[in-house]
Amino acid sequence: MLSKVIRVESLDQEGRGVAHADGKVIFINGALPGELVTYSPYQKKPKYELAQVEAVLEAASIRTAPQCRHFGVCGGCSMQHLDARAQVAAKQRVLEDALGHIGKVEPGRILPAIYGEPWGYRHRARFSARYVFKKGGALVGFREKHSSFVADMTTCEVVPPRIARLLVPLRGLINALSIPERVPQVELAIGDGTDALVLRILQALSTEDEHLLRSFADQHQVQWFLQPQGPASVTPFYPAHEGVLYYNLREFDLKIGFSPAEFTQVNPAVNMVLVRRALSLLGPRRGERIADMFCGIGNFTLPIARCGAHVLGLEGSKPLVSRARANADLNGLSGQAEFSERDLFKIDQDGMARLGRFDRMLIDPPRDGAVELIKAFGDDAPARIVYVSCNPATLARDAGLLVHTRGYELSAVGVVNMFPHTSHVESIAEFNRK
Repeated sequence: MLSKVIRVESLDQEGRGVAHADGKVIFINGALPGELVTYSPYQKKPKYELAQVEAVLEAASIRTAPQCRHFGVCGGCSMQHLDARAQVAAKQRVLEDALGHIGKVEPGRILPAIYGEPWGYRHRARFSARYVFKKGGALVGFREKHSSFVADMTTCEVVPPRIARLLVPLRGLINALSIPERVPQVELAIGDGTDALVLRILQALSTEDEHLLRSFADQHQVQWFLQPQGPASVTPFYPAHEGVLYYNLREFDLKIGFSPAEFTQVNPAVNMVLVRRALSLLGPRRGERIADMFCGIGNFTLPIARCGAHVLGLEGSKPLVSRARANADLNGLSGQAEFSERDLFKIDQDGMARLGRFDRMLIDPPRDGAVELIKAFGDDAPARIVYVSCNPATLARDAGLLVHTRGYELSAVGVVNMFPHTSHVESIAEFNRK
């Protein structure tokens, strides 16, 4: 298919260049606003085309050389060609556009963006593994762009260098196992002082396989976990381990335990700043009653409790509720923090009323947002809400509901660059009742 020449107009929320031609919108991977590029479509629809940049004829000033040799093939990053500061600005625009177009709301102020080191930041990652005879054996890495194939990666710039150096040895390890075609995944989970690798296995290991894993762990100073079935089957293998990793929120004198199968933020440095920002906006006071909705393992709940407030953390996952309670006990906060299992996607006004009145509330939902929770608010809804979002579209929808039907104003909002070099946009917003 012949390449075409076009001037790029803007970036979309996936980090793709946007242009228009022949009555269609053209989304171009690898193109930046203002650039003149040649592109090649790989998918055509009646109203739009998806395309790949072929050559940059006139480069934008915000273009930079990707640091990773696998960029463009590996699907793990989509924006390494965009200057790191410009990435943050682009995500801020995505957030503001979503609030205006979807929620029909405008924030009182824009908060300074939260961002950190752009390289080596990922402490959580899920690498695919696949035995490919034509490639000489096992591949370990992220998926290729627009493909189910595993990228032929020998390094990775967004995980810590010591982890990136394991990609090639992991290939050799899987090749040496008796079941190389039955190992689909290696998951990374880093805790303070522990680099854990979770090996997904679809068939039992042999005695020799177990010996190989022990030798690998000793040589590379990693902790092996095995996952023979679903996430609940993850168990420590070698060296001997209690099965719990930890990270510290030192500013709040907290030690948070988690299993490699449980959700934690991928970027611990940015998470610390995010927690600080959330507590600053929420302003918990001693003796107040505060709710932490979608509380997980207590990442926000316990810092709120440390400030002297009484906190109820609600979460739909029973294992996460158990972990949150254990973390409260670990930090001497069981008297300040209470946790309960609750499906917040199905809560109604009666269920909300039974929880009692809250002075303030923190909401940190998954990508689907918190629309049912907000619809369940009664007349005694919290005076202030801090909303931590991983999806600007659902934040905008929920912001519109809070502002237009529940009597709140959007006091402040800001972007959180939890995933540099990707199009993933996290954000934080403050709402106050009028």
